[in-house]
Amino acid sequence: MKKIILILCLVTLVACKSKKAYQKEAKADEVVKLTPTQINNSQKNKAYELGKRVLMTCNTSKFKAFTTNEATQSVINNITIEKLSKTCAKYRMWYGSFIDLQLAEVYQNTHDQTVVYRFKALYTKKVANKELRVFMNADNLVSAIKTSDWVDKFQNN
Repeated sequence: MKKIILILCLVTLVACKSKKAYQKEAKADEVVKLTPTQINNSQKNKAYELGKRVLMTCNTSKFKAFTTNEATQSVINNITIEKLSKTCAKYRMWYGSFIDLQLAEVYQNTHDQTVVYRFKALYTKKVANKELRVFMNADNLVSAIKTSDWVDKFQNN
C-alpha cells in the first residue's frame, strides 16, 4: 500500500513539473512591439507592397498572384481572384474605393520571429476604419494576411 501511495505521489509531482514547464514555454511565445529603428525597411516595404496589391484588387478587379519568393505556399493557395472578388464586393459597397495603407505598428513574435505589420486601410467612405495585418516569417515571406475592424490596442489573435 505504501508503494502505491509513493508511486501516486511521484506521478503527481512529475505531472505538476511538466505543467510548469509547459506554462514557461507558452510564456516564451510573446509578441513585442518594435521601435522604428528595429524595423527592417526592406521587409516593411515588401509587406506594404504585397498588402496594397491585395486591396488594390478591389479597385481594379485584377490580381497578380503571389510567387514563392513573396509568400508561403498556403498563402498562395488561399488568396485567389475568386475569394478576393467576394470580399471586394462587400468592401466596395460598405467602404468605397481603396485609397492606401498607412503603417500603424509593427510587432514581432519572439518565439518564431514572425513580424506583424499592422496597417490602417484607407477607403473613400469614412464609415469605419479597417485594419490589414501582413505577417512576414523568418524567411521574409508573407505567411498570412488578415483584415479586421480597426481597434486602437493591438490584440494578438
